[in-house]
Amino acid sequence: MVNFTEARLRELFERFNGRRVAVVGDVMLDRYFWGSVGRISPEAPVPVVEIESESARLGGAANVAHNIKSLGGEPLLIGVVGKDNSADLLRNLMLEHRMATYGLLGDETRPTTVKTRVIAHHQHVVRIDREVKTEISHTLQHKIMELLTQQIHSVDGIIIEDYDKGVIVKSLIKRIISLAKEHDKVVTADPKFNNFFEYRGVTVFKPNRKEVEEVMGIRLVDEASVRRAGDTLLKRLEAHYVLLTRGEKGMTLFENDGSVTHVPTRAREVADVSGAGDTVISTLTVALASGASIREASALANYAGGVVCEEVGIVPIRKEALLSAVLRDTVS
Repeated sequence: MVNFTEARLRELFERFNGRRVAVVGDVMLDRYFWGSVGRISPEAPVPVVEIESESARLGGAANVAHNIKSLGGEPLLIGVVGKDNSADLLRNLMLEHRMATYGLLGDETRPTTVKTRVIAHHQHVVRIDREVKTEISHTLQHKIMELLTQQIHSVDGIIIEDYDKGVIVKSLIKRIISLAKEHDKVVTADPKFNNFFEYRGVTVFKPNRKEVEEVMGIRLVDEASVRRAGDTLLKRLEAHYVLLTRGEKGMTLFENDGSVTHVPTRAREVADVSGAGDTVISTLTVALASGASIREASALANYAGGVVCEEVGIVPIRKEALLSAVLRDTVS
């Protein structure tokens, strides 16, 4: 897709440093219980997991922000959390990673979204979700836009990160895209199901195969069906680009000049796909904000997604690991 020279790669990676990207969306806390299974419960036909350790990580839009930080950028995370212990833990994690927390808005009417995963022998046993999916209040919507508007001159790009948890509502999407256009900022969207067709005018729309199939009521069974879906999304959303992620089949980039480019997957050994989409949208946006072309940005995002799939649990892309992966495979 792109033949990088080492000089060009190092130039782009140097430009990553200090790029400020706003992430607006559904913030989550990911909790992990790690253990092993040695027997089946006598109470029910389920495994008994003996916990050996536990950990907490940044999830959802917070993981997107963490990826930006790991790439050398400066994230401005804007989202809603509860007024609870999970929110305190999330803020402490952000501070540990030297990330600003003032964009986290507290709402006592809803809990902080928490995804708890039990993992035994590097395999997911069960996931437990604690969340409320109702739309946030008009007051909170106003606070989000007020904060983003105050910071718009200092950011190089905006990511709208929607997990259908109630923060990203239709009116907010339109206002964010309008603000980005007014100030000539890159704005990318990682959609979910509820607001799928609301992202009219974004720079890059990045759905995955499952989302496209479910929302559009189609099956992406071959290259012809993929092409039709991409063309439809470009026209309907009036987007500059559509980047369709297709799991083990890689990605397909659709450009508004009619160009279509396939990007084969770069994962060598897939251990866990959790969080790969967060890594892709983060890398893509940081690269675009750093002056990369859409094809360069897509190629780097594809490599980044492949690298994080090789680890269990949600982890951010490490800048050095991404550079090594691209240098190993593509430098001419």
